[in-house]
Amino acid sequence: MKLKFLLPLMLLIAACGGDSASDNNSGDKQIFIYNQPNAVTSLDPTFARSQTNIWAVDHLYNGLVQLDENLNVKPSIAKSWNISDDGLTYTFNLRDDVYFHDNECFNDKKGRKVTAADVVYSFARILDKNVGSPGAWIFKDRVADNTPFTAVDEATFQVKLKRPFRPMLGIFSMQYCSIVPKEAVEKYGKEFRSKAVGTGPFKLTKWLENQVLLVSKNDNYFEKGLPKTDAIRVNFMSDRNTAYLELMNGKLDFISGLESSYADELLTETGELKPEHKGKLTYQKSPFLNSEYLGINMDFSGKRKDSPLRHKQVRQALNYGFDRAKMLQTLRNGVAKPATSGFVPAGLPSFNPSKVKGYDYDPTKAARLLAEAGYPSGKGLPEIELRTNSDYLDICQFIARQWEDLGIKTKIELMQSATLRELMSKGEADFFRASWIADYPDAENFLTLFYSKNPAPPNYTRFKNVEFDRLYEAALNENDDAKRYDLYQQMDNIVVEEAPAIFLFYDETARFFRANVSGITNNAINLLSVKNIHKSSE
Repeated sequence: MKLKFLLPLMLLIAACGGDSASDNNSGDKQIFIYNQPNAVTSLDPTFARSQTNIWAVDHLYNGLVQLDENLNVKPSIAKSWNISDDGLTYTFNLRDDVYFHDNECFNDKKGRKVTAADVVYSFARILDKNVGSPGAWIFKDRVADNTPFTAVDEATFQVKLKRPFRPMLGIFSMQYCSIVPKEAVEKYGKEFRSKAVGTGPFKLTKWLENQVLLVSKNDNYFEKGLPKTDAIRVNFMSDRNTAYLELMNGKLDFISGLESSYADELLTETGELKPEHKGKLTYQKSPFLNSEYLGINMDFSGKRKDSPLRHKQVRQALNYGFDRAKMLQTLRNGVAKPATSGFVPAGLPSFNPSKVKGYDYDPTKAARLLAEAGYPSGKGLPEIELRTNSDYLDICQFIARQWEDLGIKTKIELMQSATLRELMSKGEADFFRASWIADYPDAENFLTLFYSKNPAPPNYTRFKNVEFDRLYEAALNENDDAKRYDLYQQMDNIVVEEAPAIFLFYDETARFFRANVSGITNNAINLLSVKNIHKSSE
C-alpha cells in the first residue's frame, strides 16, 4: 500500500520545489516535464478547444480513433470500422480490453470496461446545449437529426450522417470525441472539469490551476507496453523566455514554439540548431497545419463602400508587395514556409504548389496593379488600417515597411487578441491579422473559411463566390480522394485570384527537448503525444 502513494507524493513535492528535470527522476521513476505558456481551463474533453487543453486531454483520454505521425487514421478504442456505400453510416467495433481509470464514481471504485453506450453518451454530450461545448460544430448539420448515435450492442457503435462527409473519420480523432463515463459526469457535475476519469495512458494525480498539472502512469492501459514513462508534469509559465532558461538549466525537458527573445540563441539564420547545443538539445521542425494571413472584410457595403480594398487589383498588389521569404528568415529564423501556393497549407495530401499558383514577391507587378486600380505609385490611396495583436506586431511592421516602398501607407492598430476576435466575428474589423489551425487533417477545414453560407467564425472575410460554393458542396459529396483534391485545388485557385486574404506563411512546429528524451514524434497538428516518451539519465 505504501508504494501506491509514493509517486503522487513524490510528484507533489517536485511540483513545489525547484529541482531540475534530471533530479526529478528519483530512483527508477521517470518524470517528463514540459511547459505550457497558457493555462489549462478544463480537463473535460467537451471543452478541448485550445492547444493547452487538447494536450492535457490527450494524456488522460482516448477516442474511437487516433492519428499517427503522418495523420493517418488508426484504431484506438475502436479496433475496426466500416463505412456504408452511401457514406452515411459509420459502424465501429470496439476493443474488449479498454477500461476507465479507477475512481470513486464507480460502485467498487474500480474502472469498468468501456462499452458502445459510453460512446453514445460522450458524443451526445457534445451536442447537449446544457453542456455548452464549443465543439458542438463538429456534429451540427452533419449527423442525422433523429438518433444519430446508436449502441447496436455492447461492442458496436454506429453514427448516421445527414449527407456524406469524407473528413468525418478525422473529426472522430479530435479530443472533443474522447470517451467519458456517465458515472463520473453525474457524480462530479460541474467539477468534472477537474476530476478527469478517462481511459488514457496517464491518470490525473493533481491539478493546481495556473501552477502545475501532474499525471501518473496508467498501469492498466490497453496499448501494450505503453506508456514508457512514469509521470508527466506540466508547468504553466506564461513567460516563454523564462521557460527557455529553465530548459537550458535542465529544469524542463521540453518546450514548444519559437520566441524572438531566444530564437537567435538556439538557431542559426538558416533555421538550424546552433553547434554549441548539439548533444544537449534535440530540435524538431515539421509542417504545422496552420495558415497565417491578413484577412479583408469583403462586405463592401455601408461605411466600406469606398474602401480601396474593394478593388481586386489592390488586394493582389498587397499580396505581391512584400518578401515572405525574407520576412521569415529575418523574424522567424526560417521556421515556416512562405505562403506562395494558396491558403491550404503544406502538410496536407492535397497540397500541390504546381496546381495552385499563389503570390511571390513582385514589386513591379504590384505597382502595375495599383496603377490599374487608379492609384499609380499609391497616389490617392487612403491609409489602410491593419489590426493585430502584439505577437504579430513585428511581422505587420515588416510588411508595412515594404508596402510603403510602393506608396501604400499602413496604420497598425494594436489590440488584445480577444478584442480583435470579437471585432472579426461582428464584422467590425476591415483588415486584420488572423490564422487558422486545422481542427482535422483535411483541406476542407481550411476552405470552409471562404464558404459563403458559413458565419464568422469561420468566414471572417465574409467572402462570397458562387463558383467556389458550388465546388465546395461538390467536394463534400466526393468520396474519391483524387477527384476531391482536384476540387480543393480549384477552390484554392479562386481564393488566390479574388484575394480576400493576404497570404503570409504556412507555419511549422519548433520543438526543443533535452537530448536524453526520446519518443517525441512530429506531426502536422502539433499534438504532443506523451505515451511513447522515454527519459533516461543525463
